[in-house]
Amino acid sequence: MSAHAEPHAAHPPAANQSSRVDATTLGMLIFIASEIMLFGSFFTAYFFVRVVNDAPLWPPEGFHLPVFVAGLNTAILLTSSFTMHWALQAIKRGSRAGLQAGLVLTFFLGLTFLITQMLEYARIGFAPRDGAFGSVFYGLTGLHGAHVFIGLTLLAFATIRSFRGHFTPKEHWGVEIPGIYWHFVDVMWIVVYATVYLL
Repeated sequence: MSAHAEPHAAHPPAANQSSRVDATTLGMLIFIASEIMLFGSFFTAYFFVRVVNDAPLWPPEGFHLPVFVAGLNTAILLTSSFTMHWALQAIKRGSRAGLQAGLVLTFFLGLTFLITQMLEYARIGFAPRDGAFGSVFYGLTGLHGAHVFIGLTLLAFATIRSFRGHFTPKEHWGVEIPGIYWHFVDVMWIVVYATVYLL
């Protein structure tokens, strides 16, 4: 074996990377693209029901949506995006206390959003079985709520790891990837809120 071949035999060269985006980030972005298509199908059903009904009032008579409460919930979720960004920037600067505070705040803001949505379901006065509007309302908001739950699970793991000292300014994918997902959840809620509650 030649002298030039020995280093490669002991340590094979790094795999070629065809994309400028890190593989982990690219994987999350592709996953989010598939999730956007999923939400797109639900929005299509929503607008189909709305066009077919051709009701002068929307939501139809008998359905009342708590627009103000949902607006407050929107503000809570948007605030959680800022705390998530703060957590990521903190670990990039080497501030473990900032990382932990940002993750804890983000988790509890997201949990507040989810609990508020569950209370809204309990008091809203109609169920998924109550006509097409009830079905598409619960379908869209429930789909988003499921994504918030997944996001909270990811945040819980990231928070636990942060208190165990797992992240550094150079190694913080465990914060950045859940953060990308959480921002997607926040942006998607803005679209859901504007479509269902305001339009």
